[in-house]
Amino acid sequence: EACARAAEYSSRHQGLSLIVQVNGRRMFEHHAPGVDMERPHDVASGTKSFAGVLAAAAAADGLLQFDEPVVETIEEWRADPVKSRITIRQLLHLVSGLAGGSKPGHIPEYEEALQAPSVSEPGARFHYANAPFQVFGEIMRRKLRALVEDPLVYLQARVLDAIGLRVGRWRRGRDGQPSWASGASLAAREWVKLGELVREEGRQSDRELIPAASLRECFQGSADNPAYGLAWWLNAPLPPGRRPVLRQATLGLDDLWADPWVPRDLVYAAGAAKQRLYVSRKEGWVAVRQAGGVHAALAHGERSPFSDREFLSRLLDAEVAPTTAAVPDGH
Repeated sequence: EACARAAEYSSRHQGLSLIVQVNGRRMFEHHAPGVDMERPHDVASGTKSFAGVLAAAAAADGLLQFDEPVVETIEEWRADPVKSRITIRQLLHLVSGLAGGSKPGHIPEYEEALQAPSVSEPGARFHYANAPFQVFGEIMRRKLRALVEDPLVYLQARVLDAIGLRVGRWRRGRDGQPSWASGASLAAREWVKLGELVREEGRQSDRELIPAASLRECFQGSADNPAYGLAWWLNAPLPPGRRPVLRQATLGLDDLWADPWVPRDLVYAAGAAKQRLYVSRKEGWVAVRQAGGVHAALAHGERSPFSDREFLSRLLDAEVAPTTAAVPDGH
């Protein structure tokens, strides 16, 4: 009944599909009339969370260290007094200071991302932007060029094939390289498999795909924005006074920390028009929510009245006071 209430709320706000799994068992599945449950759907910035998983797998394979300077791979940054101090962790925490590709819907190609301007000191400020993910893509491309065709090929062979996740489409730039900021299209039944990998802390059945310690790095926030890990959103409090000035920290995401019924370990991938992949490892559940309006949200920055707090209150059968505030999309 709680899942049905959550599905009804989602459907009122352009919801297309909802899947809920508990301890790996599918407990609920709902698709709007006319929705092909096998058809891939654009998850927009939900794509970013794959970059965190990619980094965790690469770290486990000895291809990178989270705190290594980017200039160990992007040598042309050595002459830049600011960029030469950026680490891989800072890129994925979005505290590198790079601000390129901040306009909704604009995904810079890898070379363009390398030229993105620095607007703050590395580690100092959270800037929600696409360029850092594309720089990370170029780092992985260079690290892998002697082994595989590109980073997406590595991720597919290293992780996605093992968990049976079929990608419907993954957008590439004119440079032929995959976008890590946006561009993955997945059916809800496929996206939920990524959530299960996170819930199982990197295991698939009895097989360890990614060491738990490596994957857990994705779920540690930065000092400036504890609510954002390595490409995953976290249920964590922001420092006093930061939320009002961190417009990019909200991006359509509710502050859930004040609600004790929301799992403290909740992590989630989020995209335009309120695409969501929620995971609670402690409570053992995964939920995927897909919705229409992605391209309009990316093109026009449309507001969506969908609220994570309202949705989760129904899903988790919690009694909360209703909220009416809407915040901009922009993933």
